Amino acid sequence: MRFIASLAAVAGLLAAPLGAHAASVHTDWEKFKATRAFNHLSADGQRAMLDVLNAKQVLDAGQTDAAIPALYDATKRLTAAGKASTQFIAAETSLHPAPQHPAASGHVAGTTPVTWIPVGGEIIGSETLAPEKKAAIATANTQLKAGQTKQAAQTLQVVGEDADFIMALTALEPTQGAINRATVFTEARHPQEASAALQQVLDNIVFISEDMSETLLPPGAKAPAAAAPAQK
Repeated sequence: MRFIASLAAVAGLLAAPLGAHAASVHTDWEKFKATRAFNHLSADGQRAMLDVLNAKQVLDAGQTDAAIPALYDATKRLTAAGKASTQFIAAETSLHPAPQHPAASGHVAGTTPVTWIPVGGEIIGSETLAPEKKAAIATANTQLKAGQTKQAAQTLQVVGEDADFIMALTALEPTQGAINRATVFTEARHPQEASAALQQVLDNIVFISEDMSETLLPPGAKAPAAAAPAQK
């Protein structure tokens, strides 16, 4: 069921344990690239998705009044996320889907550029990693959840190339529209219809895996030069 998958992947994405991943995943984890990738995570976007999940659970229990504050919060936080530097514009077909989190059945990637909000991130590693590297990934995921992006990038230096970064994205305008519909239905005391609107938000979350340092820059921005090697 897509809702269960989305709940696990979004609500727990920043601190997800190592699972069954591909035997070999390779990403350049130079410190400056990792830091820049993590800095694209949106704190407001992540909290908005948690608001959506909370509101849907309450609505599924038939409690419309209790769902309204979470829906209002989700709307405010998405608005803030849409104005932040973490948002970026791209066509979905130009992104690289993460095989660990396939799209919902019937989902068709759009070809028109839209505004994306990064609402979660997860570092993963191969199952054959040494214990100390697995421990470093677990620590880095915990640091990301706490918003400690620089510390997470530093922690990952011991992992080397045996790690990958998956980011969860939501398209801003369709998500705002679905939450607005859910709010109208909730205020009209129609919890099933409101829950269905929020389900669309969860079903349309996209998971990507790629070199964030080059592809997720804000519109018009340029990638910085590579960091100079540290002096010994």
